[in-house]
Amino acid sequence: MRPRIAITTWRRELPTFVGPRTLLYTLADEYVRCVVEGGATPLLLPHLAPDEADSVLDGVDGLVVAGGGDVDPASYGAIDAGSSGTDPAADATEVALVRAARARQVPVLAICRGMQIANVAFGGSLEQDIGRVGTVHEPISEDPEEVLAATHEIVVASGSLLGRVLGAGPRTVNTIHHQAIDRLANGFHVTARAEDGVIEAIETDDAWPFLGVQWHPEKQAGNPDAPLFEWVRDAALAARMVRSR
Repeated sequence: MRPRIAITTWRRELPTFVGPRTLLYTLADEYVRCVVEGGATPLLLPHLAPDEADSVLDGVDGLVVAGGGDVDPASYGAIDAGSSGTDPAADATEVALVRAARARQVPVLAICRGMQIANVAFGGSLEQDIGRVGTVHEPISEDPEEVLAATHEIVVASGSLLGRVLGAGPRTVNTIHHQAIDRLANGFHVTARAEDGVIEAIETDDAWPFLGVQWHPEKQAGNPDAPLFEWVRDAALAARMVRSR
């Protein structure tokens, strides 16, 4: 059987035929496509009560924590200084999921907001607006085409899990974010940075199969980051075998 990979979703109000502000759970098609093409079966998760995290993970083999709105600054002890689109219910759900995943050794691929959530879940903090004119992280454009076209270079650390999955050294990634990790949580280490110092990838210090990336691999032109989704598939299969013994 193909491993089952849960993917978090983004709850927001969007126009539909029943009204201009319909509350929907949404997920970009690219996430689903990448998980399917990576060899797994995707299951989309709504927001749930935090105490349901364990029962959710009972039914899956791996977890993708997807992008979305900004993390509520209150969740890491900060005041609002440039965050937008926050949803405390989403934060509570996803923090509970990553904590439960770590306790159970469930493999996790955390993307953009997902990496930030993982950092906050274990005591880290975020920089709320990294956009600086003249840097590799320019302020986010209001033109969708410009947002999707923006790229910058990162350097992936040799000897890292990410380096084994994607290759170590320079790599070009997209720039679809305006927040980043500030204080790194205990138990994690940095495995990629941009030239301006922004943390672009993290891993754990222990054996938990976890990869966090700040860019959006599902939106990379030509799908060069497909190995990330193959990694979470393989890690999920390995975790399933351990549980079945």
